[in-house]
Amino acid sequence: MLEWIRDREHLRDVQEQHKDFFALAFWGKFSEAAERALAELKAFAQEYDDVPLYVVDVQKVRGIHKEFDVQRVPTVVAVENGGVTRSTEGVQSARFYALYFAGAAPSRPPEAGGRQVRHVTVYSGPGCPPCGLLKTYLRTHGISFREIDIARRPEEAEKLRRRSGYMAVPQTDINGRLVVGFDPAKLAPLLGIQSERRS
Repeated sequence: MLEWIRDREHLRDVQEQHKDFFALAFWGKFSEAAERALAELKAFAQEYDDVPLYVVDVQKVRGIHKEFDVQRVPTVVAVENGGVTRSTEGVQSARFYALYFAGAAPSRPPEAGGRQVRHVTVYSGPGCPPCGLLKTYLRTHGISFREIDIARRPEEAEKLRRRSGYMAVPQTDINGRLVVGFDPAKLAPLLGIQSERRS
């Protein structure tokens, strides 16, 4: 299902109705990227009509984006138990949203004898090209992930520093194991991705 947020009161009703989880997309007609993202979100909603997905037109319902710490459109956030647990900016595919919100199986099955990846968290930060490369790598291989921007969540940055000994980003938590930096050779076996040979 995809429904437009009419006003703040409507949003409060949605929050009350979907206390455990709903997805909220921030959209604006002024953004070409937002138009493309909306088409993908509609395709996702058509296939996964059980996922509560709401869209806010930031020009019509003003100020809501600040409550969710949204800086640009398009952005889609997951709201779980009253708080934002993850967000993704820019244009994503309907397939990506399916992995991100509906828990769909990865497009490539894991190798025989391998275990299926269940929990992947990417710790990223602003102005970080390797973070972008890492996220593209995961999406290309059909791996869904939760993203935490440590610039916005300093408490997570401190937890990460205690775990790995590094403040650098990106860092990827795969079923409890941390990989520092964008290193496909280390990531692939943990994610069940068959290594790609270069000729």
